[in-house]
Amino acid sequence: MSTPTYSPVKRCTMPSEIPADSVGYVEPQIAYFNEPLPLRSGRTLDSYQLVYETYGTLNAQRSNAILICHALSGHHHAAGYHQASDKKPGWWNECIGPGKAIDTNHYFVVSLNNLGGCHGSTGPISIDTSTGEPFGPEFPIMAVRDWVKSQARLADQLGIDCWQAVVGGSLGGMQAMRWSIDYPSRLKKCVIIAAAPKLTAQNIAFNEVARQAITSDPDFHAGYYFKHQTLPRKGLALARMLGHITYLSDDSMREKFGRDLATGKLNFNYEIEFEVESYLRYQGEQFSDTFDANTYLLMTKALDYYDPAADFDHDLSQCLSKSQCKFLVLSFSTDWRFAPVRSKEIVNALLRAQKPVSYLEIDAPQGHDAFLFPIPEYVSILQKFLAHPGEPDAH
Repeated sequence: MSTPTYSPVKRCTMPSEIPADSVGYVEPQIAYFNEPLPLRSGRTLDSYQLVYETYGTLNAQRSNAILICHALSGHHHAAGYHQASDKKPGWWNECIGPGKAIDTNHYFVVSLNNLGGCHGSTGPISIDTSTGEPFGPEFPIMAVRDWVKSQARLADQLGIDCWQAVVGGSLGGMQAMRWSIDYPSRLKKCVIIAAAPKLTAQNIAFNEVARQAITSDPDFHAGYYFKHQTLPRKGLALARMLGHITYLSDDSMREKFGRDLATGKLNFNYEIEFEVESYLRYQGEQFSDTFDANTYLLMTKALDYYDPAADFDHDLSQCLSKSQCKFLVLSFSTDWRFAPVRSKEIVNALLRAQKPVSYLEIDAPQGHDAFLFPIPEYVSILQKFLAHPGEPDAH
């Protein structure tokens, strides 16, 4: 079995069936860095690459750029299409494009795959030049601050001194918040969606169960599965199934599946009987074919470690006191993984720090995954907050 490789897709001519509000066909790009990157873990990456996509046009002043930070299993492909055979556009296509909430008629949008990822940026499946083998479990565990530091270097390479906005949902929202803490003069607006200032014990527990599902798979081989020409598909599928349950709400699962039977009758065995079982197994199997297990372990650990206020005697308002941007914090009523009360902790800390912040809890049935859906109220407030120069700003 060969190690997965990544090759950017060449740009094509946009066919007529692509919607007018789409960014069309896009080509991933690669930024190379030879300057060593010191990590929170104490280790260092001597060199690395970041894969990213851009949508829209950077103006002459390089002042109209927006950074999109992805969530746990996300990647750089946030909008548009790579080729005509693509069944789906990028993961946030509903919000990025001409005339959309993140309007590429006016903004230059940058979306990247974080370090440690498995979609082209340097990570566990990358070749370690010192051994000629994939890094595997030897790849260092990343922290959110490490990602933000690498993103700042990407901005430097693109000639972007200050982002108009840094935007992210879930783990992406944590990165956006970290930007306001570590680089306060380099962003004008910060959008934190369905996130939290740190994980609860329950959330850490969910992540640990997911990691145990992966590491207990006989095909995991302590993370060196490529050497054994195996993949821990069962473990990774179980981890994804568990995670997927927490991203949905009880209401959305009831509406989508109820107690519907896959075959129309009870079979009194342990095979698939309910539609929800079929759905979860399909999601797990699909994910295990497209995502790297070591990357999943790494990403969940980055979530667990995130606690920026720990460096400020656990005072979140003091942690955010140096920020210079406007904030928009959004939560969703049925999100129990990162409940609205966690977003309100961020809002209250910003208010105590006397920072400009707008907050909205959106009534939505989709649970944590609601941030990926084009919910009208959600899209509207995002669009108003990100109103481009020349339009009335909502704040």
